[in-house]
Amino acid sequence: MADRTLVMGAVAYAPKVVAIWEGFKAYFAARGLAFDFVLYSNYERQVEDQFKGVLDLAWNSPLAWVRAELMAKAKGARVSAVAMRDTDRNLGSVLVVRAGQGIECVDDLRGKTVGFGAVDSPQATLIPSDHLRQAGLVAARDFSARIFDVAGGKHGDHVGGELEAAKALVQGRIDAAWMIDSNHLAFSSDGTLPQGQTRILARTEPYDHCNFTTSPNAPEALIGRFAELLLGMRWDDPAVRPLLELEGLREWKPGRTSGYAALQRAVHHDKFYDAAGRITARDYRY
Repeated sequence: MADRTLVMGAVAYAPKVVAIWEGFKAYFAARGLAFDFVLYSNYERQVEDQFKGVLDLAWNSPLAWVRAELMAKAKGARVSAVAMRDTDRNLGSVLVVRAGQGIECVDDLRGKTVGFGAVDSPQATLIPSDHLRQAGLVAARDFSARIFDVAGGKHGDHVGGELEAAKALVQGRIDAAWMIDSNHLAFSSDGTLPQGQTRILARTEPYDHCNFTTSPNAPEALIGRFAELLLGMRWDDPAVRPLLELEGLREWKPGRTSGYAALQRAVHHDKFYDAAGRITARDYRY
């Protein structure tokens, strides 16, 4: 086992991903953990490779976690979430409308057009759709859904679809737009959402985002050492802080799966995956 290299999968949603994992690779090597990574263009192939023995673990989106768990249960196998960022916990999405357009509550969206992000985005499409259903509004029946489908297969790990929805809202092409709260702050700061011209109409319940998902039969000792090194990183360590900044966190936390209920409900309702984790979403291209 001493000569065994722990292999992780990650999706290359932006150029910085290479720098991030090269940095972590060097950090782990300096502490005796042989580590390497494989980059993917989409989460679907990454999750599938977890069940082919290619990967020991994967840096998975919440939707990729849901698929991995479905596939594991169907195969009588087991996966687990071993770690996540502090910034992956208790997130929320917001529904934004133009100020003064007469939309005062969610029910006022009946007959309107609501903008969403990519078709595979947990934070800008799947969870928001579930939120509206819980409030009694169903797409195509009560309102028109406009999907801004950008960079399929990356599960919304990019600004694309949400940015396009925000622009369409300001331009009056849609009546409301969903986006994760951090993007709402960014769009408000950079002028995409001009100050005083929009407001938040609704918020989802808190949910969790990415996690490190183990593959079936992953080497327990190496996974344990990986988690130990991650959780031992400290923001005030000058060797560590640049890596944490690149990956958008201050502290690694133990993995948890309690924050995926709304997404699991949405995946089931929208038939994104079947019970065995097979892709069944229509018009999904990646």
